[in-house]
Order: sequence, then C-alpha cells, then structure tokens
Amino acid sequence: MSENQSLSRTKDNDTPTFLPDAERRTRLRKYRAIKDFISRFGVSIGGVNVIIALALIFIFLFIEVLPMLKASSVKLKTRYEGMSREGSLMFMDMDRYQEIGVSYYDNGKVIFFDIRDGSHIKTIEFDLPEGVSITSHGAGEPRTNIKAVGLSDGTALVLEHNFDVVHSGGERIIPPEILYPYGREPFTVDENKEPLTAVGVQRGSRGTAVAAATMDKRLLLVKFDTRVSFMTGETVVEIQKHPLGMARGLIENIFITSNHFNLFATDSIGMIHFYDITRPEDYKLVQSLRAVPDRSVDITAAGFVLGTTSLIIGRSDGSVSQYFPVRDEQNIFNLQKIRDFQPHRSAVTAITSEYYRKGFYTADSSGFLAGHYPASHRTVFMTKISDDPITTIALSPVQRMIFASEDHGKINLLHVDNPHPEASIKALWQKVWYEGRSKPDFIWQSSSATDDFEPKFSQVPLTLGTIKAAFYAMLLAMPLAIMGAIYTAYFMTSRMRRLVKPSIEIMEALPTVILGFLAGLWLAPFVENHLPAIFSIIILTPLTILLFAFLWSRIPARIRKKITSGWEAAFLIPVVILMGWFCIFMSPFIELWFFNGSARQWLTDVGITYDQRNALVVGLAMGFAVIPTIFSIAEDAIFSVPKHLTEGSLALGATRWQTVSKVVLLTASPGIFSAIMIGFGRAVGETMIVLMATGNSPVLNFNIFEGMRTLSANIAVELTETAVGGTHYRILFLSALVLFILTFMLNTAAEIVRQRLRRKYSSL
Repeated sequence: MSENQSLSRTKDNDTPTFLPDAERRTRLRKYRAIKDFISRFGVSIGGVNVIIALALIFIFLFIEVLPMLKASSVKLKTRYEGMSREGSLMFMDMDRYQEIGVSYYDNGKVIFFDIRDGSHIKTIEFDLPEGVSITSHGAGEPRTNIKAVGLSDGTALVLEHNFDVVHSGGERIIPPEILYPYGREPFTVDENKEPLTAVGVQRGSRGTAVAAATMDKRLLLVKFDTRVSFMTGETVVEIQKHPLGMARGLIENIFITSNHFNLFATDSIGMIHFYDITRPEDYKLVQSLRAVPDRSVDITAAGFVLGTTSLIIGRSDGSVSQYFPVRDEQNIFNLQKIRDFQPHRSAVTAITSEYYRKGFYTADSSGFLAGHYPASHRTVFMTKISDDPITTIALSPVQRMIFASEDHGKINLLHVDNPHPEASIKALWQKVWYEGRSKPDFIWQSSSATDDFEPKFSQVPLTLGTIKAAFYAMLLAMPLAIMGAIYTAYFMTSRMRRLVKPSIEIMEALPTVILGFLAGLWLAPFVENHLPAIFSIIILTPLTILLFAFLWSRIPARIRKKITSGWEAAFLIPVVILMGWFCIFMSPFIELWFFNGSARQWLTDVGITYDQRNALVVGLAMGFAVIPTIFSIAEDAIFSVPKHLTEGSLALGATRWQTVSKVVLLTASPGIFSAIMIGFGRAVGETMIVLMATGNSPVLNFNIFEGMRTLSANIAVELTETAVGGTHYRILFLSALVLFILTFMLNTAAEIVRQRLRRKYSSL
C-alpha cells in the first residue's frame, strides 16, 4: 500500500477503498468544523437562554414590586348638594359595601341616604329633652360605630348606627337603624347640670367609657360595665362615675384608649393633657404637654389612628404631628412628639383614621385632602378637592371611598386609590419609631393576633441575617475546602485522590432539607450540651495536626520512606477522630472547672444571649453543605495548572511548598476565587438549612450564639400566608428582588476580579 494512501470502506459494502491522505484530512477538518460549529452554537444558545432567563426573573420580580412604587391618588366620584340645612354635620359613615351613607346632625337628626345618587332612605330623630340642645360630640374608634353627644343640661347620650346585612329572596338588604346600647334616655354626667363643652367615648373589652368636660373646666368620666347574670341570663349595666379634676384651659377634644387605660384631652391654649385612668378612682394626670409653638397657633383638629395608641394633632398653621406614650428608663410612660407630616396650606379642620391600617386622613380650610401613613413617615397624597373649607371626613370600612363635607350641606364622595401606604424607602431601609417602642429601630414583624397591629417591614434585619449566615458558613467552609483542595490536587497520590475527590463531591448531593433537619433536631441540642467541646475541636484540631506533622518529621527517614509520598493524610484520620472524641469526653469537666458547670448559663450571666438554634449551628451545617462546591471547583483549578510550571519551579530548586505558594496558587487564583464566590452565592441563597436550624428571629447583630432570619427563609415562611397583591406579599417579592440583585452583584464582581487575575497571571 502506498504511503500517501489510506484504507477506507464504502457505505454500501465492506469493500476496502483507498483514499489519499489529503482527502482524508479534508474530510476530518470538515467534520471537526461541523462539530465546532454545533458546539459553539449550542453553547451560545445556552448562554443566551441563561441571560434571557435571568432577565425574565428580574422583570417578573420587578413587575410584582412595581405597584408599591405607584403614587396614591384621590378622585371626585360624585357630589351631593344640600343633604340637610337644618343643622351642622357632626359625623358621617358608610357601610362596607359602599351603598348606604349616614350623616348625624346637631339638631338630633340622623339621615340615611343612597350613596349612588344621594337619594333619601330614612331619617331618624333621637329623643332630646325639651329645651335641651347638643353642645358637643365625640366618636369612638371607627370600627365600633359608637358615638356620643353631650347636652346642654349636663347629660349625654350614647348611640350607634347599624349596617347589619339581611339576605332575603336572594338579595342583600341593609336595613339602616340607630341603636341605643345604654338606653334612649340621656344619662347624667354632671350633677351640676353644666353644659358639656367636650365629650369622648370609647368601647373596648372592658365596656364603654364616656368622658366629658364642663363649661367650668371640670373633667368627668362615666364607665358602663355590661355583665350577664349567671343565674338569670339578664344583662346588667353597672354605671360608675369619677371626677378627674380641673383642667387649665377649656377642654375642646377628649379621647379614650380602647383599653380604658389612658385619656387624652386637648384644650383651648394648645395643651395635651395625658391622664392615667387605669383605676379611675385613683386617676393621675401624668403629663401636660404643649403641642403648639406659641399662642398664635391653636389645635384645630385631633384624632386617634387605628389602635388608639397614637394621637394625631392638627393645628391652625396647617401642621400635622403624631404623638404617643413612650416608656422611659424608670418604666414610666411619657407622651412624646414622634414625627411631623407634610403640612397643609391652611388650618387643619378634620382628621379620620383608616379602619384596618394605621393610616389617617386630614383636611383643611382651603379644601385640601391629604393621606398620611405614620410607619412609612410620609404623606401619600395631598389633593385639592374643593374651594370651600372641609368640615368633616369619613372613610369607608374597605378604605376605597371617603366622604368630605363642606359648609352649606355639600358632601363630596371621593374614590381613594391608596393600596400600599406602608411601603417607603424609610420604612424598608431606615430606622422607624414604632408605637410602643422606646426609640427608632430596624424591625421586621409582619403580622400579629390583633387587627390594630402596626406592621413592621424593615429589610435591614433580613439582609443582615442573610450576610450573617453566609459569613459564618464561609468561615468554616472556605479554609477547609481550599486547603483540602490544595492538598488533594498537589500533594495527594493519584490513587488516594480518586477516592477522596468523588467522596467529597458526593456530599453535595445530600438534600439541604436533610442537613437542616439534622442540624435543627440533633446538632443544635448537641452543641448546646457540649459547647466547650465545639470550641476545643476548633482550636485543638489544627494544633494536633501541626504536632503530628512535627512528630512525623522526627521519625527516622528509613521508616518514613516505607510510606508512599502522599499517603500521610491517611494517618491523620484516626488522630483527628481521637482528638474529637477527647474534646467531647472532656467537655463536662471543662464546664465544671471553668464555667461553674454550665457554659450556656455562664454566657447568660456575662450578658451574652444564647439561643439553641443559632449562627454557630448554621455555620457548621451550612458550611458542611458549601464545602463540596468550593472544594470541587478549587481542586479542578489547582490540578489544571500546567505541569511544566511546577516542574520548572522544582527544577530551579524551589521546594514543593514554595512551588505551591509562588506558582500554583497564583496560576489557579482565578479558579479559586470563582470557587469562593460561587460558594458564597450558594450560602446567601440557602433556604432550608437556615429555615430549620435557626430560630428565624430577625435580630440585628452578629452574635454567633443568636439566630437570624434570612431573606430566603423569610420568603419561604411567609409567602404562603400573605394575601395575593397585598403590601406584605409585594414586600416579600421585594426581598426576592434584593436577594437576586445581591447575588447578581456578587457574581458580577467575582467575574470582574477573576478576569483581572486571569489576565495578570496568564503570562505564567
């Protein structure tokens, strides 16, 4: 056979055919070109698909978050002209279906009307004694519908409207009615029969309380305690009357908290009086606080927000402020001004609160209506709706419609679009002073058992918890994985490497839910009961390895040469196991000698909080999960260093450790850095381990003995419990977006650093 020919076979039969070498090489080049094209195309398509997938994930998350960025608005829906010209409007309200409205007038009439067209439905007059007029009025929390009117003869009347739904013939019917929970006849508040200049009412779990002020500046309290007789089943109302002393100025507004512990009164000279009425017979004037800058400014409106903890004050200069009691170091509550909101252009004339959120609305004498939300510390909108002063405002129970009455009986019905007032940059990323707290703080607490709860949506504890969990995991995983990769790739024999590397990589296949389960149910109690052993192992194991290495170097060379180079690590296995057993065995004795028998109690005594499921447990469990990822990538990078570099270094007289540190690690540094960042990214996004191995408490510290709550774990815990489209729901998607951006930035920074390292050491 000629040297420039080659043997080939046809496709149809096995008859050998001779082809020239040039033609064969041409066919091979074409075949390789096709394979190269397919490979490049496949890799390119895969890369583009990854980019598209990431972009779609980002777009989806952003779309879910976007509604929180939408500005709130209010639009005029309809206007009712001349509802009643017989008296001044005191209160307004509407049913939850936004079909029937009610208005109370100071001539003793209550008018129910159809919200759709303003048509009259029903008029009810409550009985007033002959010659007696209404001199003051007050309302309880909007959810209770309870109202009180003070009369000119020192008496008062408590009443409420009712919108109970009745279903008849497949139709929903709302029969409007007025109820008198304590009788149709007015009850006596002031025995001296002085006109009541101000009245306040509140219904709570402890009954109903009515407070009133008289023309001669006396403050009086009446409490109704309703009890059901165990023997007869009859309802018995017990009335208690308590004088609360004299006020400095003429009382204009009175507010009672729903638990009947506190009473707030504002007077004509701009003071807020804070009373402790937990025991009315031993009442205490806790504080009198000036709420105006000078005598030229008056308090023109006041009201509670949901929960009756925060008091909102509106002034004649248009300013609006929030006050609530704050506990001091002596465990005494003092009323403090917490924050100011965007001021109105003229005097504030009306304030009303939302039914099921902590927001509130204010109106002024120039026709502006504004919506505010305390926790986000912002005014969500301020819109001019009229050219006349607004005297009364009332919000629907579903917080979508609002009544705004003007002078001369004109009533505006407005549609309010204010879905996410809780969300703002300040509420999510800055300290917020929440009700009941002694100072501003970062807090995540999304829900509670009560409707008047103030949600707290700070992302700072969750973000810090994510970084904390990843930090302690990397603190364990990074040195073990990288040092193990160096030894496995460069010092270990090939036979031992073939056993060790797959074994470590198999660890990555362990489900994280199993690791979290073991960490929460076994590792956490073990660490708590053997705390000295854990730190003894961390400290003594490296020292034991160094001691073993020193002793190994002292063994006669003729004995050491019998051990194949690279198998020395096998002799460390029983040494490390023995040291671990020794530390665990000595743990009770160490606790007895140095920690008075309990390391955990000793930590508590010195002021260090210890939780059973803490960052130490998470670091051990999640570090174990991250080690295979870092080890595998770093080991491949080190093992792939060209042999001619290491052989050249050794030929020039460098030791193996000098070669590793000066040549191998520098050349493999891009791969090692990538391994670290990929491991860190996995630790940041880990869910199940931190979900099961921590207490999921969103604390704000780096204490290794306390738990944390991460962004991913928080999403897993709370997403299933949220109302789709609600603020809590969208804030969880914001957390996912923050996590996505955080990992994207880390990976981008890692790739930039890796490329720079690659260019720097490519000349090697």
